This record gives sequence, C-alpha cells and structure tokens, in this order.
Amino acid sequence: MRVLIMGNSGSGKSYRAQALAAQHDLVHLDLDTIVWETGQIAVPRAPEQVRAELLVFVDANQSWVAEGCYGDLVEAALPFCSELVFMNPGLEVCLENNRRRPWEPHKYASMEAQQSKLDFLLKWVAGYYTRDDAMSYATHQRIFDGFGGNKTEVTTLR
Repeated sequence: MRVLIMGNSGSGKSYRAQALAAQHDLVHLDLDTIVWETGQIAVPRAPEQVRAELLVFVDANQSWVAEGCYGDLVEAALPFCSELVFMNPGLEVCLENNRRRPWEPHKYASMEAQQSKLDFLLKWVAGYYTRDDAMSYATHQRIFDGFGGNKTEVTTLR
C-alpha cells in the first residue's frame, strides 16, 4: 500500500495519514518535513533537494503514506502510489481545524510561536478555493480528476 493524501491545511491529511500508518504499518511522510529548512518557519529548501528526497523516500519504502498540500510533489509521487486521497471537507472545517490545531513541535519551538503565525495561516487557508498555485483547490482537483488509479475524495470528516 502506497497512499498519497492531498488537501488544504486543516483538511485532516495528517490525522488520516497517521491513522493509516498505524493501522497498516506504513512509513509516514509529512511533506512539510522535506519542503522546509529544518528548524525554520517558511524557509523553503531548494526544489531539486525536495524532489530528490521525495524520490529517495518512495524508492526506499515498500509501504508508505505521504501527505501534504504540495501539488507538484503529489504529481511527482503519483507514479509510485497505489491510492490517491483528496481531503476536501470545505473551508469552514479547515479553518476551524487550524484554530484548534495542537502544538506541532516538529515545526515550532513553542505553542506561542505557532499561535503567532495563526492569522497568516488562516488567511492562506481561506484563499485555497481562489488561488491558482500548486497548493490550491484548482490544482488538487485537476490532479484528482486526472488520476486513473484508485482514488477517494473525502468531503465529510467524522
């Protein structure tokens, strides 16, 4: 099993990936961990480094789940996946999930540091359906529609 999960921030990608990893003994990759410089917020690594690390991950692991909002990375991993999941529960769910997000120590030094970025994050999340970049609804929908393999769109979180 090799599962790719994409969607907006707060859509439930990490929760679903962690559950699948535990249930099926999959190696889990949060794409944020390869996109951003370690210990720095919003400082991107070189795209060629990121893509190389993604390919090392998919080559090195027979069973995995990878999740993130990065459409370009999802497209790069599509040829290696057995299932694509599009988390699309709607804007209000994503906004609320981000407001309630627990501290992410792998991204922020403290909960206070994380909360200091919340307004920026909420504005970015709110633009998901109107942006036209690699992390937008338009890109995710295009990837989902074009994928000929096993795929699921999740519109309701339980």
